[in-house]
Amino acid sequence: MIPFDEGRARLLLARACTSAGLPGPDDARLLALGENAVFDLGDPAVVAKVGRGPELQERARRELAVAHWLAGQGVPVVRPHRELPPGPQLADGHPVTFWHRLDPAVRPARPADLAPLLRTLHRLPAPPLPLGRRDLLAPVERWLAGADGHVDPADVDFLRRRRDAFAAALPDLSPHLQPGVIHGDALPRNVHVGPDGPVLLDLETVSHDLREHDLVVLALSHDRYGVPGEEYRAFTAAYGWDVRDWPGFAVLRGARETASASWVAQQAPGNPAALAEFRRRVESLREGATGVRWYPF
Repeated sequence: MIPFDEGRARLLLARACTSAGLPGPDDARLLALGENAVFDLGDPAVVAKVGRGPELQERARRELAVAHWLAGQGVPVVRPHRELPPGPQLADGHPVTFWHRLDPAVRPARPADLAPLLRTLHRLPAPPLPLGRRDLLAPVERWLAGADGHVDPADVDFLRRRRDAFAAALPDLSPHLQPGVIHGDALPRNVHVGPDGPVLLDLETVSHDLREHDLVVLALSHDRYGVPGEEYRAFTAAYGWDVRDWPGFAVLRGARETASASWVAQQAPGNPAALAEFRRRVESLREGATGVRWYPF
């Protein structure tokens, strides 16, 4: 398997830019490297997302369609590049999508900036395009396979058992909120506060499922990633409800923790910091230590 690193992503980006008729990305600046490699092309004012693998093609197509629909509904979202044909460009099967670069942020996004966006999103009717469920656990096997030979097999087995247990428990949850359109990865890092206000980013996981999914994310961020209590309380006050009061919270939180630990595994090859973080997460899950701090990647 060819490793997906910055060099590989730049090669794929260059091929996609050629197909799209965009200038060569020689001066592209890497913004993030995870499920996608995200680049700022500089001139033109375009941001590109290079998918980690060909299996992400359908997700990339859906993200573009969702962005167009949400914009039409008046939701402030990042917009696909208007001058390209619909759908992602493909480079060796990897999907590459191009987006209009937003104006510079006026300040970092806070949890309270996210809450009104979620309230707007959660009031939307069903869209005219099919949205799947927010299956947190579906990619776990792929993420763990990406770490084969680099992480302890016992840790992999442990996460697989957790995945199976939570996958069996999720269908029995009784929601407090009416199910419908959700973002699926509702974090302040997926909000850009520009001159005209907050804008919602990263629409790949927009789904039709329990609205509680979008609220558990920030509760877990408070517990695991250091979001201060006052910021979490500002979020729940702005949204109007604290998901921790819901009986299904522990199940949804446990499923997301399992997915989050597995996601880091794919970063472990060649990245000692990611390997250390993976071990930290797995150890805390084994011990039931719900307050152990995790660090983002």
